[in-house]
Amino acid sequence: MTFLFLCRRMLVGGLGVLLVVWASSASAEIEVIETPGGLTVWLQREPAIPIVALNFAFRGGSTLEPDGREGLANMVTRLLDEGAGDLDSQAFQDRLDELSVRFAFDSGRDAFFGSMTTLTDNVDEAFDLLAMALNDPRFDEEPVERIREQISVRLAYSAEDPNRVAWRTWAKTAFPDHTYGRPDEGTLESIAAITADDMKAYVTDAFARDRLIISAVGDIDAERLAGLVDRVFAGLPANGAPLDTADIRPTTGQTVVVDMDVPQSAILLGLPGLKRDHPDYYVATVLNKVLGGGGLNTRLFEEVRRKRGLAYSASTSLTPFDHAGLLIGSVGTQNARAGETIDVVKDVFADIAANGITQTELNDARDYLTGSFPLRLDSNSEIARMLVAMQFNDLGPDYLEQRNGFIEAVTLDDVNRLAAELLKPDDLLIVVAGRPEGVVSTTAVE
Repeated sequence: MTFLFLCRRMLVGGLGVLLVVWASSASAEIEVIETPGGLTVWLQREPAIPIVALNFAFRGGSTLEPDGREGLANMVTRLLDEGAGDLDSQAFQDRLDELSVRFAFDSGRDAFFGSMTTLTDNVDEAFDLLAMALNDPRFDEEPVERIREQISVRLAYSAEDPNRVAWRTWAKTAFPDHTYGRPDEGTLESIAAITADDMKAYVTDAFARDRLIISAVGDIDAERLAGLVDRVFAGLPANGAPLDTADIRPTTGQTVVVDMDVPQSAILLGLPGLKRDHPDYYVATVLNKVLGGGGLNTRLFEEVRRKRGLAYSASTSLTPFDHAGLLIGSVGTQNARAGETIDVVKDVFADIAANGITQTELNDARDYLTGSFPLRLDSNSEIARMLVAMQFNDLGPDYLEQRNGFIEAVTLDDVNRLAAELLKPDDLLIVVAGRPEGVVSTTAVE
């Protein structure tokens, strides 16, 4: 079996791109390329493996959806590889398979994301297919109706999922008059209303060069990559729809119960947090790890799970949107113990706010955050994704070398100061989906 054939088998079989070890990725030079068409691309070369991973993002995401067309960006992600140019859905998919090319598209509240993975031998054909998908998507009736049905089934299912119901209700309550409060996956009504013309209009509004970020990792040189990137992106509109979403502080300090006939309550709790560009973001990262951010060695896991057996897990996460920062916690528990669980979570927040964390907790959190970081960069695709995130957040090409230093520089005083500022139990927005005992709504569910 040849090496090239082995690489092809790994791509087609979905086993991922061959690993690029951390020691190499951390020290390899990131080339910042300006293409003849005026686009900026970050490239990290990895010539040892004949594979190229391309990642890109357009700022905007679901914030560009018109009212009544919620879920439009998500629907577009599902249809870009379902026919483009002179290739219908089946022909386009067949060509991807023949070339061992993999596309993936996703949308969030603040950006639309895309990626492509291809063998180096097939980069010309792969970039041509990507150019067709982004510049000339077809949105034919058969795939549109098929994808619409799939999304509608998923939405109907999620309406019975207490975790999804809790998150939707939390977002709507926190951001009642803001685009962040709308369901970015859409509703049954909005998905039914979306037309092919709506999707074409979204592509025109969102896929523009003034909000484009591109990165690549793999076996390709700068000159060749620049030409291929221009082939895909240089023909897009220079400017898209205005990116005029306003900054917002979430509405909190409420409790909302959504009645659902389920044996366990899904509890979502949240506070205003920090955006990614805040000077204390790395302090918040360490604080979140101690509080509930991954692994078994967190305050919430200790108090909720290990000591009291209230839930299988209890966790927190930082959610830095472009225009709002959040600190979100989640836990699932029996209806009969929901009130008790919320009280324990509040007590943990209050204790850390009042008394801080210990030096041992700080050391453990920093060790975890620095030691686990390389695991996020275990393939060409993941590194390319990280390079896009670095550009998106204005972190600079040297971020991979600097990041762990930012974490190690966080002090005990830093964390305890921020904990006192952020962890205010009375300010929590609490949403419970289920039939919780000991929990009363302070706000009616619309």
